[in-house]
Parts: sequence; structure tokens; C-alpha cells
Amino acid sequence: MGTFKWPLRISNMNSGASREIEATVDTGAAYTTLPARLLRELGVEPVDKGVFLLADGRRLEMEIGRAWATIDDTSEVTLVVFGDDDAPALLGAYTLEGLRLAVDPVAQRLVPTHLIMY
Repeated sequence: MGTFKWPLRISNMNSGASREIEATVDTGAAYTTLPARLLRELGVEPVDKGVFLLADGRRLEMEIGRAWATIDDTSEVTLVVFGDDDAPALLGAYTLEGLRLAVDPVAQRLVPTHLIMY
């Protein structure tokens, strides 16, 4: 599946400081990863660290925080990973599932999806 970009609003949990960004939709990524500088500018604070396996096989310890993610008119609290300052914004599966969105790879768009519980 190819990748595509989608508008994402990311907001601080407390102050409401927010920024609209274009994020690359990446269903192969578990979490949304954003430049650390952007998250810090918004006042998003790290709450934990995790070791992540990268596509090239490396393992990297990175900080994790919480922020509001908004796409269209739907908002949800999500985990965000503090990426390198020059890294692209990646919209991961955890955030997509929280926002109840699925990927339409043919039309390269996000679409509402049914919640599955079984």
C-alpha cells in the first residue's frame, strides 16, 4: 500500500494549544510520531519512554506523551511519540483506531469505520 498525507490537528491536553499539520498515514506504524520540537512547542510533555523497533531493524528508546488528535470533527486523546525534530509526521494505527477511521488505499483517503468487538 502506498502512503498519502492527511490533515491532522494535534493539541495540548490542558491549554488547548494546537497545530494543523499534514501527516503521512502509516498503518505500519503503531503510534503517531511527531517532531519533538513541535510537541514541546505545544506544551505536550513526555509521560513515559518506550523502546521501538524501526523498519531498518534498529531499536530506539523514545519519549511518549499524550495529546488530542483531531481529524475532521472527531477528536480523541492519543499517545504520541517524540520523534527527531526533522522527521516527518506519521499518523499511526493507534490514533486511527481511536478516531474510528480506516484507510481506503485505492482512493488514498480516511473513512469512518465500524467498531469491532469480538
